[in-house]
Amino acid sequence: MVSTVEIINIILPFAYLFTFFIYALDFFNEKKSFANSKRIFLFVTLITHVCYLLLRTIEFDHPPITNKFEIFSILAFAIGFSYFILELLTDVRGTGAFIILFALLFQIVSSLFIENNYVVPDVLRNRLLGIHVISALLGYSGITISAVYGLLFLVLYKNLKSSKFGLIFNRLPSLEILEKLSFNSLLIGFVLFTVAIIIGITWLPSAFPNFSYSDPKLIGTGFVWIIYGAGILCKFTANWYGKKVIWFSIAGFLFAIISLILTTTLANTFHSFY
Repeated sequence: MVSTVEIINIILPFAYLFTFFIYALDFFNEKKSFANSKRIFLFVTLITHVCYLLLRTIEFDHPPITNKFEIFSILAFAIGFSYFILELLTDVRGTGAFIILFALLFQIVSSLFIENNYVVPDVLRNRLLGIHVISALLGYSGITISAVYGLLFLVLYKNLKSSKFGLIFNRLPSLEILEKLSFNSLLIGFVLFTVAIIIGITWLPSAFPNFSYSDPKLIGTGFVWIIYGAGILCKFTANWYGKKVIWFSIAGFLFAIISLILTTTLANTFHSFY
C-alpha cells in the first residue's frame, strides 16, 4: 500500500511545476488575474512541502537530511520559502519564475531518486542536527537567490546600455529594485547561515567524538561567513550600491559553492557521516 509520504512525494514536483507555470505565464503575459493568485499557489505548495517533510520525519524517525536526495527536497523548499518571504517583504512579484525554476529542478530529482529503506546512523536522528542542517541550507538558498537577482541585474543593465527595450526590460523590476532584492536575499541567507553556525559550534562537539574546530568544512564555512559579513558591513558603512553590491553577491556565491565542493569532496571532514 502506498503511504501518504509517497503520495505527497509524487505530488510535489507537479505542485512546483504548476506554480512555476503560473509565475512564468504572468511574467510573459502580465495577466492581472495571476497577480495575487500566483502567491497563493506558491503558499499552498510550500505548506504541502512542509507537511511532506514533517510526515517523512515522523514516519522514518529522523530529520530528512540523511542522503542527498532528502537534502535536495529541503533545498527545493528552502529556495521556495526564501523567495516567498522576500516577495512578502518587498511585494515584488515579477521575478518568481526565475527562482522557482531552481526549486522545481531540485524537487524533481529528489522525488525521482529518493529512497525509503536504508540504515540511518543514530546521530542523524537528532532533531537539533536537523535544525542545524536546515538552517544552513536555508542560508545557502538565500545567497543563491541573491546571485540569481545579481545576474538579472547584469542582464537588465546590459540591455539598458545597449538600448534594448524588449521583454526583459518591460517585465523585470528596475535596477534599483533588483539590487535591493539581491541584497535582502543575501542578508536573509547570512542570518540563517549564522544560526546554523551557532548551533554547530555549541552543540556538535558533544554529538561527534571526532569533532575538531580545525575541521576543513568549519574553516571554509567560517571564511564564507566572514566574507559575507564584511560585504554587508561595507554596504552599510562604505555606502556600497549598484554593481559593487551585485558583483559582491555573485563573487560571494561562487566562493561559497567552490568552498563547499572542495571541503566536501577533497577534504577529510567529520561532516562526511552519511
